[in-house]
Amino acid sequence: MMLFKLSLQNIKKSVRDYAVYFFTLILGVSIFYVFNSIESQTVLLDVTSATYDIIKLMTNMLSGVSVFVSCILGFLIIYASRFLIKRRNKEFAIYLTLGMSKRKISLILFFETLLIGILSLVVGLGIGVVCSQGMSILVANLFEADMTRFQFIFSTSACLKTLIYFGITYVLVMIFNTISISKCKLIDLLHYNKKSEKIKLKNPFLCTIVFIISCIVLGYAYYLVTSGFIHLDADSIYIPIVMGVISTFLIFWSISGLLLKVCMSMKRVYYKGLNSFILRQFSSKINTTVFSMSIICLMLFVTICVLSSSLSIKNSMTANFEQLAPADIMLTKRMNLDLSDLEQGYTLEQIELSDQNILDTLAMFDYDLLDHLEESVEFNIYQTSELTLKDTLGSKLEQIQKQYAFLAYNQCEDIMKIGDYNHVARLYGNEEYTLAENEYLIVADFDSMITLRNMALEANETISLFGQTLVPKYQRCQNGIVELSGSHINAGIILVPDDVVDEQYLAYNSVVGNYRAKDKKEKQTIEAELFQLQQEVNRKKYVFPSLSTKLSILEAGIGLGALITFIGLYLGIIFLISSAAILALKELSEAADNRERFTILRRIGADEKMIQQALFVQIGIFFLFPLFLAIIHSIFGIQFCNIILETFGTKGLIPSILMTAIFLVVIYGGYFLLTYFCSKSMMRER
Repeated sequence: MMLFKLSLQNIKKSVRDYAVYFFTLILGVSIFYVFNSIESQTVLLDVTSATYDIIKLMTNMLSGVSVFVSCILGFLIIYASRFLIKRRNKEFAIYLTLGMSKRKISLILFFETLLIGILSLVVGLGIGVVCSQGMSILVANLFEADMTRFQFIFSTSACLKTLIYFGITYVLVMIFNTISISKCKLIDLLHYNKKSEKIKLKNPFLCTIVFIISCIVLGYAYYLVTSGFIHLDADSIYIPIVMGVISTFLIFWSISGLLLKVCMSMKRVYYKGLNSFILRQFSSKINTTVFSMSIICLMLFVTICVLSSSLSIKNSMTANFEQLAPADIMLTKRMNLDLSDLEQGYTLEQIELSDQNILDTLAMFDYDLLDHLEESVEFNIYQTSELTLKDTLGSKLEQIQKQYAFLAYNQCEDIMKIGDYNHVARLYGNEEYTLAENEYLIVADFDSMITLRNMALEANETISLFGQTLVPKYQRCQNGIVELSGSHINAGIILVPDDVVDEQYLAYNSVVGNYRAKDKKEKQTIEAELFQLQQEVNRKKYVFPSLSTKLSILEAGIGLGALITFIGLYLGIIFLISSAAILALKELSEAADNRERFTILRRIGADEKMIQQALFVQIGIFFLFPLFLAIIHSIFGIQFCNIILETFGTKGLIPSILMTAIFLVVIYGGYFLLTYFCSKSMMRER
């Protein structure tokens, strides 16, 4: 009982020391609960079965990510415990001097950890429960769900997960504390604060050489992931990543040796105010924390890229939807199959029926699609082995192959009559085109393919098709789509005069249209009938035309956007908290050790304002140093993410970057201020 009271008094007395620890635990618990409660929050939402399946997939993936997140938070809690033990070395030395056994000291720490754990769990769960209600509203808005059944919900499953994961972590912390105390020696505890860190000045010439080489290597890595991305493949993509990681470490290593030397040469700056003290303190820290600063910088880099890219994808998918899926439904069927297609899994019956168009195929099953469509367009896509991608590139083929070695250059091009395309464009509300009898043009919306196709078009490369030679009407690809989609996937369709096309090369037949329906429910009813018919036809070993609808694309797009957004937010915020907490704990640990140095400053005449300003600048530099390099990394990292995810578009990138900046200011800045105020309080101790 006495030990329990002593633990309680220690917590009350050391509230300041526990501030960052407690703040981190509350944030971790609340975020963990919020993201694991999404499944319970979405049960009452009125959504379609397809949307519910997407939500189920999302919650399952978030549960898997939670295991990784719990490991990160567990490591963070154990790391924070090391700071608290280090901070209280003298206290433990007094206990041992008074005759208290190490077992009782371990018991005191056990009670303290237990009390802090219970308190942080209660407060964190309380905040998490409140925030989770807002999360359910966010999910409902993302999935356009009916909120009439919304009510306040407490997620028992999320609560149990939180208690189990954090309970295991606290048990590990208690074991760690017991081991740490058992290894302590009285003499080390008494003289710990008197140990000073020796600043070993590295060779300035060597540091300069390493710094220059690191910057060059890092610059080349930036080039590879942006302008030089076309030279990378799946096997070499890791090369710029490794180069970036090693360069980051070497930059911190070289700066730790250069910083003090350079500043000492600038005498007006070095001897102004308490700058000499600040710079020596900072140089000492970075000199001994090169590895950890590198890790924190990389974690901040991942945080910025993950948050910016995930939020940008969600915004882009929403913004592009009306443009990329401008009609209600589209059916496509492969035509004119032959016996060689048996190797691709087609049956003889399917090959025999491949000469029927979509409407005739549906009529076989007593289904008239046109009865359900208010307006529709039927069109064909043609393919011939005489016109492949390499045939359209002409004299530019060799140059383009060097830059885009991974493309399938022997793949047949999609060919479409200009008349058919204009009918589709009119239905979509897109621009229509005209062609002379010897002209062709290319419509596309996939940026990378547009870039290489424009190289050939600008060179006025001609194509030979069905015995005729055609010249490009435009020297650039024109924007246009045929297929309904949630992203930019049109790599290029060759539009030619109607008279040029040879009908025997028909490859695909398609029908696109808008429903004869008054509202969304009627559209869902029509689609339910079609999907049911599709299942019946496939069971009979026939091939039902591939079916894509605006509603299904919307549901899939929103689901993918939500999945990326939530996982990005989850990991990004946890990485940000971890980075800021590690920096805060390191700085507080140094502040506890350097208290006597600040006392000396007071004795030699430094006033309190100068000391507080020096402390603020010192902590500010310590927080900004890894963030600055992380931001530089992120400028190129975000460009790389956009190249990888260019089919989704990059709309909403600026708002997503601003949102990421807000997270940085609130969380990272919050830890900085908390660290400053706690350190300032320590400096005032007598």
